[in-house]
Amino acid sequence: MGLFSSVSNFFFDAGIMSWDVLLTLLNLVRRKRRIGHVTPEGHPGYGGHWPEFRPPQEGDSRCSCPALNAMANHGIISRSGRSISFVELNHNIRATYNFGASFCSFVPHYAARMLKRSYSEDTFDLGELDLHNGIEHDASLFRLDTALEPNQSTKHVPFIEELLAAPTGKDKNGNVVLTTRDLSRILGKRRAVARATNKDFSLSFFHKVFGSSNSSTLLTIFGGRVDDLRSIILHERIPDGWESRIREPYGLTMMHFNKTVLAVEFGVREKDWAEAAQEAARLEQTASV
Repeated sequence: MGLFSSVSNFFFDAGIMSWDVLLTLLNLVRRKRRIGHVTPEGHPGYGGHWPEFRPPQEGDSRCSCPALNAMANHGIISRSGRSISFVELNHNIRATYNFGASFCSFVPHYAARMLKRSYSEDTFDLGELDLHNGIEHDASLFRLDTALEPNQSTKHVPFIEELLAAPTGKDKNGNVVLTTRDLSRILGKRRAVARATNKDFSLSFFHKVFGSSNSSTLLTIFGGRVDDLRSIILHERIPDGWESRIREPYGLTMMHFNKTVLAVEFGVREKDWAEAAQEAARLEQTASV
C-alpha cells in the first residue's frame, strides 16, 4: 500500500507541475483581470465587499497562517476553523486570494498527506496544520518557535511590528511596500536568533524554502503593502475594499511564484546576524536566572 501510494503521489505531483506550467504560459497571453474584478462574482469579497469580521471565540481552531485564519474570521470557511474539507479549502483559497488552480490543488493535497487523511472525503481543523516540521516550522516571521510557544495560533506582536517597520520600498502609487531584500534581511535575523535561543531549533533546507514561500505571499498576493499587511497579519482581517494584487487570469502559479521565493531565499544572510543572535541568547539567559 505504501509503495502504491508513493507512486500515485509521484504521478499526481508530476501532473500538477505540468498543469502549472500550462497555466503559467496561458497567463502570458491572456488579458489580466480588471481592477475591482479580481475576486470572482458570486464569491465573498467580490467588489471588495467581504463578509462580517468576527474574532475567534473560545474553542475555535486557528493556525499559524494569517491568511487562513482571516478566511475563518470572515466566515469564508468555517468560522470555528473546524471540520473544513480539503476540497472546500482548494476552491475558497483560489477565489479569495487568486492563487492558481494548480497551486490550490497541490497545497491541500499536501496537507491531506501530512495529516494522513483522504483529500476527497475527510476534513481537518485549522490547528492540525501546525504539526511541527510538517508545514509549520521554526524561525517564523510572526510567531515564537513551537518549543517556546506550543500554540502556534498565538501571534508574537514584537516580531510583527518589526516586520511592518522594515519596508524600504514604494510602489508606483507611493504606497510603502516590503521588498525581497527586506524579507531576506528579516528572515536572516529570525533564523539566527531562533537558532541561538531555542535549544530544540531545527530548520531543514525544505523548511527554509517553505519559510521563504510563506513570506513571499506578502509580496505577491498582498503586493508588500504595509497598510494591508498590518490588517492581515496583526488582526487576521481582510481590509474593506481589498482584492488580491495578483491579476493574472489563471491566478498565481507555482512556477511564477518560485521566482520570488528563490530571490528571497538566496538573499538570506543568517551569518550577518550572529552578533544580534548572541545578544538575544544572553538576554534570555539573564531573564531566566
